[in-house]
Amino acid sequence: MRILMVSDVSFPRVNGVSTSIATFRDSLHEQGHETTLIAPAYPGATADEPGLIRVPSRRVPRDPEDRFMSRRAIDRLAPSLARRGYDIVHVHTPFVAHYAGVALARRLGVPVVETYHTFFEEYLHHYVPLLPRALTRRIARTASASQCRAVDALVVPSRQMLARLQEYGVTTRAEVLPTGVDLARFRGGDGAAFRARHGIGATRPVLVHISRVAHEKNIDFVLEALVRVRREVPDVLLVIAGEGPALGHLRALVSRLGLESSVLFVGYLDRATTLLDCYRAGDAFVFASRTETQGLVLLEALALGVPVVSTAVMGTADVLANVRGALVAPDELDGYARSIVRVLGDAGLRAGLAAAAPADAAAWSAGAMATRLAALYAELAATARASGYSSGPATARA
Repeated sequence: MRILMVSDVSFPRVNGVSTSIATFRDSLHEQGHETTLIAPAYPGATADEPGLIRVPSRRVPRDPEDRFMSRRAIDRLAPSLARRGYDIVHVHTPFVAHYAGVALARRLGVPVVETYHTFFEEYLHHYVPLLPRALTRRIARTASASQCRAVDALVVPSRQMLARLQEYGVTTRAEVLPTGVDLARFRGGDGAAFRARHGIGATRPVLVHISRVAHEKNIDFVLEALVRVRREVPDVLLVIAGEGPALGHLRALVSRLGLESSVLFVGYLDRATTLLDCYRAGDAFVFASRTETQGLVLLEALALGVPVVSTAVMGTADVLANVRGALVAPDELDGYARSIVRVLGDAGLRAGLAAAAPADAAAWSAGAMATRLAALYAELAATARASGYSSGPATARA
């Protein structure tokens, strides 16, 4: 099949959406499918790969990592894209990409699928703080429902996110289909080398948190729990890897909580080398986001045999259901801190979690998830051809 994907983010912008897109594309290519991705051009980024179309973009206010694509530039691609004979359009983000992707599907006369990657109800207020939180939630719900109605099918990473969309009144066909993990990429890693590079003692208790450094990741909660952990484990160190709009806020919070000697910010790391080292340097991987539609970093940590201590809220509840390599912690500070202390203080427990973790991750292989996605594409394309679907979703439903 030939799949046209459209997204407001892609590598080198690092987050769960860009990781999901890259993982699915790689697996689809291995299975003989062809994908083209339309994504923003990023300042200073030069390395691209086949099947990637960069379009002009401009910065997003209050979020310097992200870009607004030029809708006009995408529209101008339609004639050349039509000649390539795509079977389906897959939209990955709800901004310019959504509206441009739906319009392209109409012009190309093919079905359009959209992945609901981000829990915007609990996300939007961080970026428009002048509006009341109740209002931003209402805006997010209304916009999400409207966009979901505009496509032929939805891909939703977790059962919890699907249930929330159904609460919004969404009735569009939806498949619960999480992003898999390319297990071959999450092997090895040298935790001792990472510790040596950063002057961390070989026996110092280390917690690792890897994510986009954004408000919705609930890293404040982890830092506040760390204050409690340090009472029992005075030399504990939390390593935070990633960049994002909350970095300045978190540095200030670390100072305010008196945690300067207990927190190390290391920024973005190379996914093929130093990121693996960072994971492996941890005695445990800690996570507490309440807005994840999946939580890929949990799977990455498990694949590398790193014990996980995490709350189970929204998409992380799916990942952590019945796992043996993670300790599911309460979503309140004292209980969360006690869970971390328990893992750090019990070498036998850590060893057992580490030994079980890779098998947990293996159940989420990228190849299996891509096979399911390709089957959805094929079914939608076949139905469209059989019904003479040639003018796109809006006209077909009129």
